[in-house]
Amino acid sequence: MNDDFRQVIANLTPEVYQNLKRAVELGKWPDGKVLTQEQRETCMQAVIAFEHLHVPKEEQSGYVPPKPGDACDTDSDAGQSAEQPIKWQ
Repeated sequence: MNDDFRQVIANLTPEVYQNLKRAVELGKWPDGKVLTQEQRETCMQAVIAFEHLHVPKEEQSGYVPPKPGDACDTDSDAGQSAEQPIKWQ
């Protein structure tokens, strides 16, 4: 991520974030013009970067909660060490 992009993300308002997110969802701008592939990709990057900085993990786009017992389920790992040996079969 270049410095210009970081500065833009740092200055995004929640309203602009919602507009970008909606544009990605619908594939068009609020005025009805269709997003180009490049615009869609840039908007997606901006939405993801904004969410990473300002939105709780559970509310971010594409979040899928871990199933109990999955490797990413931190609640089921209680009492276990963080490092687990890999068992080759």
